[in-house]
Amino acid sequence: EVQLVESGGGLVQPGGSLRLSCAASGFTFSSYAMSWVRQAPGKGLEWVSAINSGGGSTSYADSVKGRFTISRDNAKNTLYLQMNSLKPEDTAVYYCAKEPGSYYQKINDYWGQGTQVTVSS
Repeated sequence: EVQLVESGGGLVQPGGSLRLSCAASGFTFSSYAMSWVRQAPGKGLEWVSAINSGGGSTSYADSVKGRFTISRDNAKNTLYLQMNSLKPEDTAVYYCAKEPGSYYQKINDYWGQGTQVTVSS
């Protein structure tokens, strides 16, 4: 059974940083691309970032480019999202998501339960 468990969310002031983690199990983590998506209050899902299976290729939404960094540790079956220079508009539930192949296509077949990130003073 595929399981994705996010952690690291919380309340942070504008300009602050957070690091999200996603512990994966139930599949061969190193064989699949992974993504982060988010959902702000009252809005639809927004794709944030993706990384290929080996970690050598990444992609970001324009809204987070230069502020967020996606990475993975295949030895630990863990996906990360380092978020710097956070803005109130980054407030959302952040979901870790698995892609069906080794290279990202912004298509997800499994999601975690999400972790809340709130950016407010």
